[in-house]
Amino acid sequence: MSHAYPDKLTIEPLKEPPNATMSVPGSKSITNRALILAAMAGMGECELCGALYSDDTEVMITCLKALGHRVDCDWSAGKLVLHTEEVPVGTNRADLFVGNSGTTMRFLAALVALGHGRFRLDGVQRMRERPIEDLLKALRQLGVKAQSEKGNGCPPVIIEANGLCGGRAAIKGDLSSQFLSGLLMAATQARSEVVLEVEGPLVSAPYVSMTVAMLRQWGRSVEVVDDNRFRIPGNQTGGTWHYTIEPDASAASYWWAAAAITDGKVRVEGLTIQSIQGDTRFVELLEEMGCTVTRGETGITVRGDALRGIDVDMNDISDTVMTLAAVACFAEGPTTIRNVAHIRHKETDRLAALATELRRVGADVDEFADGLTITPRPLHGAEIETYNDHRMAMSMALIGLKVPGIVIKNPGCVAKTYPAFFTDLEWLRSV
Repeated sequence: MSHAYPDKLTIEPLKEPPNATMSVPGSKSITNRALILAAMAGMGECELCGALYSDDTEVMITCLKALGHRVDCDWSAGKLVLHTEEVPVGTNRADLFVGNSGTTMRFLAALVALGHGRFRLDGVQRMRERPIEDLLKALRQLGVKAQSEKGNGCPPVIIEANGLCGGRAAIKGDLSSQFLSGLLMAATQARSEVVLEVEGPLVSAPYVSMTVAMLRQWGRSVEVVDDNRFRIPGNQTGGTWHYTIEPDASAASYWWAAAAITDGKVRVEGLTIQSIQGDTRFVELLEEMGCTVTRGETGITVRGDALRGIDVDMNDISDTVMTLAAVACFAEGPTTIRNVAHIRHKETDRLAALATELRRVGADVDEFADGLTITPRPLHGAEIETYNDHRMAMSMALIGLKVPGIVIKNPGCVAKTYPAFFTDLEWLRSV
């Protein structure tokens, strides 16, 4: 299952508004959480259905294999079978390469703390620039020897583990919710109760809610004392033999946005308001901008209409900031996106990258510390730098649905979470 892309890809505008039903791949966030939970279950075998095939999930699987698990992959069917060890970490030494997968780095740093031995986690150059000290500090409070190899608070990370003792730990939540999610999962197998307290604001809070929901689906107990405190009993065991992964709501946002930009109608199959993914709230923003949203029992449909700018806090759904920025270019009046300073620490500085590339196609953009104001102007074609960021490539490609001459550099970077994105974009043109 490979998708070969050229160095540059020209996006052809749609000749008429689409009327389409789209299927999107499984959620990356859920797939990688499910892999961790399956590895912790110790039940011998766990089947994951609807799993995402992507760079991020492949590096997670490779690392779990290095930790002693066997994973059988049937990507054509979206099925993974994890044959688990009785313990979550079946080796006492491993050198793990996570590429640029933040979930893999953060979740595995917590998981290997349950082991006994020395573990090194490293990634690509950009991963070596992404802060992780807040997670390491919390692990140290729970009795783990965890440090940044270079002493700069970034990977490579060295974990010298003798199991997770339990106790109380404070963790900052203003850079990434993945730190807390990784700790929540690992804490269920600490030797005694763990209490986690979040210091300051927690970004992307719905992803923590997703983690708590999944833990409970897997039979693990987590008490949410309040928005900033969690109590997790230790020595928990068990899991599930079978788990179905939802379609990816972040990926779905591109097709809902396509409907908004082109005055089309697009339904994404398999996502409903019962989803555990916070990014389904993206359709509420499109609704506020003037779209019509239909929420059905088996999917969500967006119908585009005249768009108006909005002023919105996107802290809780920050993975869709770039998607909304593309839509904002076609609205009447400015759109302001606030409270997302933490996305400067993603695959690239997403605020700076967005400002640069939107200006390149003619939009008026005011960049500030924690967001952007986008004022629509007549747009024109341009070659778009993607900064090896999958969301930059997919979001800016949406502008090409209306504006001739949009050329995406390094389109293959979408393999991180959505390898078939440009194939699906071409299919949208045919319906």
